[in-house]
Amino acid sequence: MTDEGDTETLLAIVASLVDEKPSSEAILNALVESDGDPERAAQLLNHSHPNPDNGGGKGKRKRTSNLDSWIRNPNHTENTPKDASSSKIQRTSSPSKKTTPVSDLMTVLKQPTQQKSSKPRKPLTLSTPDMISKHTPCTIHSSVLPPDLASRLFYSMEESSRNWQRNKWWLFDRLVESPHRTSFFVRKTDGVDDDETWHQSAQYWYNGRVTDTQDTFTPEMEEACQIIERLVTQEIRKRSFRYPLEWSGGDTGSQTDLLWRANVAASNRYEGRTESVGWHSDTQTYLGPYCTIASLSLGTRRVFSLREVIPSSEAEARRSQTFNIPLSHNSLIIMHASCQERFKHSIPPQAAMDVYRPTHPRFSGGPIEPSNCRINITFRFYRPDFRPNSIPQCKCGIPMILRADMKNRIDGQQDKYWWTCHAGAQNDGKTCNMWKVMEMEIEGRGPTIESARRKEATSSGASSGALEKEDGDGTK
Repeated sequence: MTDEGDTETLLAIVASLVDEKPSSEAILNALVESDGDPERAAQLLNHSHPNPDNGGGKGKRKRTSNLDSWIRNPNHTENTPKDASSSKIQRTSSPSKKTTPVSDLMTVLKQPTQQKSSKPRKPLTLSTPDMISKHTPCTIHSSVLPPDLASRLFYSMEESSRNWQRNKWWLFDRLVESPHRTSFFVRKTDGVDDDETWHQSAQYWYNGRVTDTQDTFTPEMEEACQIIERLVTQEIRKRSFRYPLEWSGGDTGSQTDLLWRANVAASNRYEGRTESVGWHSDTQTYLGPYCTIASLSLGTRRVFSLREVIPSSEAEARRSQTFNIPLSHNSLIIMHASCQERFKHSIPPQAAMDVYRPTHPRFSGGPIEPSNCRINITFRFYRPDFRPNSIPQCKCGIPMILRADMKNRIDGQQDKYWWTCHAGAQNDGKTCNMWKVMEMEIEGRGPTIESARRKEATSSGASSGALEKEDGDGTK
């Protein structure tokens, strides 16, 4: 799902939070030890808690260079692919050159061999809606759109996606690119008011890079969006518990209220069985805490994987479990509040894949054209209280990104989020290392479920007091 390059961004963030740049192997090992949490990985590398003022700690750790040497040594032989002579892995060109070699991301992020003592749990396939809702904060809906609309939307997006780009960013002094193509769409209105300044957020939608003006929803996307908005709202109403920091704006108590709106859509094209995206959680810069994301799949079936990040307080008691969810054409998976705080997700490569055969031809009377392409549209709600002008800027002069403290979470109670510099992903790897804790009330964000409950309690208390006073006066 887009923002899906966040796994790679975590590595760059860890590098920015330590005093002395460690080797790539040291960062990878630290991330493995901390189960993907960048702050804890930085703590392991520094042997002290990071300082918010300078992004690093006082302690230092001996640097290692095995994986780093493997990446940078053109003569290595171990685990070298057969077509290494034509591999994209090259040294980054000097800044004076106009073109920069692009490295294959998955090769740069080659994972270290697991220790024999570390035996991962076997992935569990969730094949029914009940299993999905039982094990994850997600719900799935099959055949969510009318078949004709699903076919028209697939054809229009498939044709458009041929011109989409693979995102590029800096990682370990190298320019890398994503293993799939992606694009971004914005709705003409945000579904809340007529203020269109929120469109500026689309300029920084991926890895902090300033992008061109984004396309607006196509007629087919708008038609699908209206169906999905109502369905997501129905699912939210079914939930027995709402997290304190969820957005509560627009809820007047009427059953016709839309509790969730889709004003942007990050779209991905996965062609064939090998195009993929690694483990990540979506950045919440404009989504805010405990967001809801609706992900529509069109085309060939692919597997969507989820893996919980175990809090540090529970690390000794249980291990992480990977869940695989097959997503077929015209299926919608809703990632409810807490999914981005508790789980990482990915689209892994597959050994085999079924070819998708549409139910409707591209043109009236035309042939049915089989396809090996999956189009993913993740409809998202950019919250009004996280508009672009409210996002803090780092010393580099660009908007910071928002991340949840996944390892130290308390599942909705006093959970923490932090703003961090993200310039390193697009500024030749250079970053100012700035970061700070997000404070909802101080930053004037809301309304949230928590603030709405306080307001309701205050109102109820005032009403009760007035009634008691009236009763007292009446007995005099």
